[in-house]
This record gives sequence, structure tokens and C-alpha cells, in this order.
Amino acid sequence: MKSCLILIDAQESFRQRPYFTERDLPAYLAAQNALIEGCVARGVPVVRIFHVDGPKTAANPFALESGHVRPLSELTAFDAAATFHKSRHSALVGTGLEVWLTQNGIQKLIISGIRTEQCGETTARHASDLGWTVAYVTDATLTFDMQLPDGSPLTSTDIKARTAAVLRDRFATICTVADALDSIS
Repeated sequence: MKSCLILIDAQESFRQRPYFTERDLPAYLAAQNALIEGCVARGVPVVRIFHVDGPKTAANPFALESGHVRPLSELTAFDAAATFHKSRHSALVGTGLEVWLTQNGIQKLIISGIRTEQCGETTARHASDLGWTVAYVTDATLTFDMQLPDGSPLTSTDIKARTAAVLRDRFATICTVADALDSIS
């Protein structure tokens, strides 16, 4: 089964958001870089997705004009098989990614990146509904604490656990970096 790593929104734009924290970043980067390096070593194409949205001004960190729509500085450098810009949560909406995957005979998507419960989860669900086999690599995803409607905290750890629970066995296989790499060896 031909696989492809989809690296979603691992971009400097997030550092400009008030909710951004470095707390979970080192663990995420270690896992994400191991996944990238493992895929590259195995000849698995790596597709880079950037979120580009909002006013086209330098003040908007998700606008190309800001200069922040670029890879996180700590990411392992690699030659992307393709790069797509998205303006929706799913990387498959309006980007050309679906066409690229089909033209390249990709059957399995390995999904990683930022944010776990938003663009990562949405892309995983969408890809599954379109017929791809999906491996969701939770340790190679990053998200940030949020608040529940009543104002109580919802930690990034709880968000990741919830995402794994709702995707597992319905939309994706939930796996670690090691599991994902073993599945393509």
C-alpha cells in the first residue's frame, strides 16, 4: 500500500497567536522530526500543507504577506513532494491535494501536524470518508489548551486523548511514530 506523510500546518504562524505555548513543543518536534526523517529514509513522499487565511496583510500571521507562513524553524529540512495552501480545516478542501494523491497512487495517509483536533482531525475524517486508509500519529501532533463553554480548562493532553478516541477504528488507526514507520517498513 503506497503511503504518504501529510504534514499539516507545522508553521511559524502559530507562534504569533496568544494561545501558543512552548510547553508541548519539544516533545512534538522530536516526534514530528522522527516521523519526517523516517518517511524520507523509507522513500515515503512528504506533503507539506500550510494554512493561509484571513486578510492579506503583514499583521495577519496566516497571510503570506506576514512572512510567518513557513515551516517551524526547528523542523527537519526536507524536500516536499508537494506543497499546498489551504484556507479550510480539511487539507482536502480546495487545495488540489486530493488530485495529487490520486495521480500518485497514494492509498494510505499518515497524518501529523498542528492542531490535533482541528485541521489534523478534520483532514483524517475527510480522507477516511473519501476512501483513504488513515494513520493518525498522535505524538506527532500539537495543540493547545482551550476552555470549555463553562470556562473550565480543557488541556492539550485531554484534547489529544479525545481526538484519538473519536478517530480510532472509525476514521483512522491511531498510532505512534514508531507504529507508523513500522507499518511502512
